[in-house]
Amino acid sequence: MHLTEEEKKMLESDNPAVRKAMKLLVKLGDIYGAEEMVEINSAQASGVSYKSIGDPGLKFLQEFADEGAEVSVPTFANPAGMDLERWEEMDISKEFAEKQNEIIEAMKGMNITIASSCTPYLWSNLPGRNEHVAWAESSAVSFANSVIGARTNREGGPSALAAAITGRTPKHGLHLDKNRNPTHVVEVEADLKNISDFGALGSWVGKKVEDGKPYFVGVTSAGTDELKSLGAAMAASGAVALYFVEGVTVDQRDVSDLERLSFTEGEKEDEYLKLTASEEPELVVFGCPHCSINEIEEISKKLEGRTVTKDLWVFTSKAVKAWSDRMGYTDVIEEAGGKVLSDTCNVVCPIEDMKYESMGTNSGKAANYLPGFCKQDVMFADTTELIDKVVE
Repeated sequence: MHLTEEEKKMLESDNPAVRKAMKLLVKLGDIYGAEEMVEINSAQASGVSYKSIGDPGLKFLQEFADEGAEVSVPTFANPAGMDLERWEEMDISKEFAEKQNEIIEAMKGMNITIASSCTPYLWSNLPGRNEHVAWAESSAVSFANSVIGARTNREGGPSALAAAITGRTPKHGLHLDKNRNPTHVVEVEADLKNISDFGALGSWVGKKVEDGKPYFVGVTSAGTDELKSLGAAMAASGAVALYFVEGVTVDQRDVSDLERLSFTEGEKEDEYLKLTASEEPELVVFGCPHCSINEIEEISKKLEGRTVTKDLWVFTSKAVKAWSDRMGYTDVIEEAGGKVLSDTCNVVCPIEDMKYESMGTNSGKAANYLPGFCKQDVMFADTTELIDKVVE
């Protein structure tokens, strides 16, 4: 790789953390055939949940912090394994909480913003078109590339941290124009009425195209919530990090010679069936990716004046929860018997160690992850149907 003088100085820095971070990035650049580094304007750190990284990951972070690591660009943490303030209400063990808090302290020591959210673009970290960033969470990577038009590969936890420290990442993959072209056309013939329908579409497409870059035609209306649901599901069932929606997203391409797929009402119905293994959820969860204020408002309206008879959790960022508190949505949901939780989500908290065996979700991402990561039987359905399942 060609390194600038500043990058060469980082390789020989007196700060061991900077030196180690740059060495890691150079090795990755060599592996991926990158010719140079690219400067980034923000980073997103994954590997925050103790469930995900365990003691080895905690040790890795503490060593970096102890060596004097400090991020050089705005860096936001992904969800932790618990609500950092209400973990006891989640039945999180004291032992897990202590380890989780050690992870948080190590990140704070490196000046990483403890946002603990997978949707930084909803409230603070919004890159510009063609801006280079180093993000790690799969749904955020998809949204950044596809909806915002920024440029990032899906970084691993160590590489995202190294990029945050140095302000650099190897210039390969989706940082390059030549790799940002569609590979498949998806003709959407089904009626997409809600975010779970977009999740079903994404789950189906991800399995078909794997790490391809689908170009959707026939999507007549899609806002932020629908697009984050679509991208999150494709990243979970496949490895899609960039997609295009004709007439909606910022990038349009010539797709005349590409392989074509059709998503009909039959495919949509089949995907709901494939993602469902239980019709009686013990816990209903919303917010994977984290709920927007619009989603929380919708849930609160559906719960107003009703009583939750099972368990219902709404996951969101601390920032969005503050808005929900101010608007009274949190009170409505919690007076009905639900909980509005921050900092974590149903995938990265230790659900499998709790009392639950079956969960309901409107998220195509969660429906793909929960059976394997959390040992749950899933009911995949839209918001209204799920709420009706657990309220009087």
